[in-house]
Parts: sequence; C-alpha cells; structure tokens
Amino acid sequence: MITRTLWTFIMIGGFVGLLLMGHAYMIILVMLCQALVYREVTALFSLKDHAPDTVDIDTRGQKDPWSKTLNWYFFAVTNYFLYGESIIYYFKHVIFTDGQLLPFAMNHRIISFTLYTIGFMGFVMSLQRGYLKQQFGLFCWVHMSLLLIVVSSHFIVNNILEGLIWFWVPAALVICNDVFAYIWGITLGRTPLIKLSPKKTVEGFVGAFWSTLIFSVLWGSYFMQFKYMICPVHDLGVSIWSDVQCVPNPVFIRREWEIWAPLRVFLSQILGRPVAVIPYVPYQLHLLVFAIFASLVAPFGGFFASGFKRAFNIKDFGHSIPGHGGMTDRMDCQFLMGVFTYVYYSSFIREHHVTVGSILQSIVSGLSVEEQLELMKDLKKYMQGRGILMD
Repeated sequence: MITRTLWTFIMIGGFVGLLLMGHAYMIILVMLCQALVYREVTALFSLKDHAPDTVDIDTRGQKDPWSKTLNWYFFAVTNYFLYGESIIYYFKHVIFTDGQLLPFAMNHRIISFTLYTIGFMGFVMSLQRGYLKQQFGLFCWVHMSLLLIVVSSHFIVNNILEGLIWFWVPAALVICNDVFAYIWGITLGRTPLIKLSPKKTVEGFVGAFWSTLIFSVLWGSYFMQFKYMICPVHDLGVSIWSDVQCVPNPVFIRREWEIWAPLRVFLSQILGRPVAVIPYVPYQLHLLVFAIFASLVAPFGGFFASGFKRAFNIKDFGHSIPGHGGMTDRMDCQFLMGVFTYVYYSSFIREHHVTVGSILQSIVSGLSVEEQLELMKDLKKYMQGRGILMD
C-alpha cells in the first residue's frame, strides 16, 4: 500500500510537471507509455513457449524463429506513418515553407509503404518449417497490438495538438471515475457488476457515474479559462510560461439561454428578482458527454484488459510501475477514452476553415514552378494596390 501510494503521487507530480512544460513533453510521455504497453502486450506471445507443429523438428540449439527486432520494426514504421501524417497536417505552415522538409511531406506515404513492405518481406523470409502456425499467429498478434495501442496513441497525440484541454480533461475524467468507483464500492458496494472483475459493484458503478458528471463540469470549467489549455499548438516550444494567444473555439464562448416564459416567472418569484436568461458555455454541455462516456463505456476497456489477463492467467501485464503493475494496467481505459475524444471533437467541435498551411500545401503540391512565380507576382501586385507593400 505504501509503495502504491508513493508511486501514485510520483505519477501525478510527473504528469502535472510535464503538462506545465509544454505540448512536446506530453507527446513524449504518450509515446513512452505506448512503447511500454506494446512491449508488455507483445511479450505475452513468444514462440519460445510453443512446441513446433510437427514432432520431427529438432529444436535443440535453435533460436526463436521470430526476432524481436521485427516486432519493433513494425512498431517504428507504424509510428513513422501516423506521426508523420500528424506533423504534415498540423504544421503545414512549417513543412511547406522549408525546402529540406518538402520531400518528406510529398513522399511520406510511399516511404511508409516501402518501409512496411520491407518488414513484410522480412517476415516471410523468417518463416521456418515447424513454426508456421505460431509465426502467422504472432504476425496477427503484432498487428492487432499496433491497431489497439499505436493507433489509439496517435489519436491521443492529435488531441494534445488540438489543445491540451482535449487531453487533460478526458484523462482526468477516467481517473476520477476509477477513484469514485472504488470509494462508492467499498462504502456501499454489495451487488457484483461483472464476473471478469469481481471487485466491481453496481453501487460503485452508479455512484461513480453521478460523481464524474459533477466533477466534469467543475474541472473542465476551471481549465477552459486558460489560453494555454484551449489553444491548438502552432509551436512545440511553448510552455505554461509562454504568452499563448489564439481565437478561442466557439465552444468556449459564453452564451445565454433564454428561459421559457412560465419558468421565468416562477424563478423570478422564488428568487425575488427578475431572471430572464441562464449563462452557460457550450463546452460544459460537451463535458457531460465526455463524463457519460468515461463512466459508462471507458470502464469496459478495463474489463477487456481483465479478461485478457485471465486468458493468460496473469495478475498484471508487467511491473513497469511499482505497486501498480504494468503500464497496460493503467492505460486500458485511457486508450478508449482518447479515441472517443478525438472522434467526438472532429465530428462536433473542430472548426473547418482555410488556413495558411492548407493554402501553402495546395500551392506547393498543385502548381508548377512557373505558376507559383506567377502567383507571387499577382499577389505582390494585389498587395501593392492595397498600399500594404512598397516597391
């Protein structure tokens, strides 16, 4: 208990410290977590623990026919592709004005496909008679791990780039729900919730739901006041001490809800003063959606992990965090929450408009050099006509 409590405060302190240091440090943290989770999950399946398909294969003195190098090669290639896509999308204004980075942006996908093809060929060349079934099983296992871990982490990093609040608040809601489920469970818990997790109770589940709803509005409403939290990233060098400025997303702009006339009269009589509108911020309504997901759906990521551990007859995925088990034991719900946050944000909150970066991308990739020079001349003529540029 002492070890678990100590490392809980160490993790919280380290997390908050990295949050204050800036977006780049949070991205490094996510990448480190995904690497640890990937290592723990892929370590569960090793050909050293399997007998060959046929009894006439002599395994004495043979090495594992599946090299760990190939596992990590696919991991690196997947990260290269996904994070390269993010860099190109979020930093167009830098990529398409730097001649050295332009070849990377223009050929990123063909480079990624070529690298993956090399790994695929390496896998085929590593196939050995007697281990074919296990090797193909591990091939599928690695790709499933990449889908569930690396792709999910990619969405979490995109949340960070859209604004720290889209990472910080959803992650806090998952932690809050887990804590309140434990508190309500040990105080009122009587009815088992699911067989995969015998310690989970219906009372804890319901109590955590309402507690998380209240916490979400209070927690999110506080942090939405800071530009550092709500502004999308344009410079990875910013920190809490930087003067971050941006035009806030409309969901952070305060609005007023006009009260229904009969209810307006009723409230005015009770309060003894006229009440016509109720001020609110649209982000607070979205917080309720995040809280509902964190309470009703995200815990199933933990139940999934519990079933996973039962299938392999293990207590924890690893020992990365003293007193807490492996990194997978702490990140199971966060992956699900991070993907939902990105999908929800992209569908209902993100603003879609033309940016300098997107225009640069169109110019560089769609116009010839002669057309680019012609565009520059016309733009210069236009600016001079407006009195903005002088000869």
